[in-house]
Amino acid sequence: MRHTFRALSVFVLLLSPIACAHSADSPTAAAPQASQAKPIKVAETKAVLRDLWLGHILSIRNVAVATMDKNASARSVAETGVVANAEQIARSIEPFYGKPASDKLFTLLAGHYGAIRDHLDATVAGSASQQEAAVKALTANAAEISTFLSGANPYLPKDTLMGLLMAHAAHHITQFQQLKDGDYAHEADTWQGMKQHIYVVADALTEALATQFPKKF
Repeated sequence: MRHTFRALSVFVLLLSPIACAHSADSPTAAAPQASQAKPIKVAETKAVLRDLWLGHILSIRNVAVATMDKNASARSVAETGVVANAEQIARSIEPFYGKPASDKLFTLLAGHYGAIRDHLDATVAGSASQQEAAVKALTANAAEISTFLSGANPYLPKDTLMGLLMAHAAHHITQFQQLKDGDYAHEADTWQGMKQHIYVVADALTEALATQFPKKF
């Protein structure tokens, strides 16, 4: 587990700046089409998606804190928030790809959370084998999400998505361990990194949608 954890941590350090550069500065084959989208509409969509994805990491942190506190009722409420947020994220793609695609994304996000929750519980229990199993499930799920989104939108390269999602998973894993250890100073730093990275994810999705569907923007 220690080697896997280190590898995922390296993803955070290496892929976050790469992803930022790709999202903000790197040209794509569809740059001329993207310029046809209205900047105000793109900015509004970016703000909405940022808020939704921020809700994702916040609601999961709430689950983690409740779990560390052994507060079952608080965890139940927090998990309800995770599911509601996943439904909102899934619905955000429905105007572009339809309800079947929205339902598929919700299923994939549910799988992501299931693996994250398993890792959280394994961290609390101190089970290295269960943590390893959770990482394998997270990796498989990230591959499924990457395949799905890249198949729907040619401006979302599968390899880039996979890197973004694995870095995202590494942030969760780091945060869980820091919360368990009571290392709140470093957890605060991790939270800032998580927030910055999840904005990269949201912005990449927005730019890809605006490029693929300029008339909707």
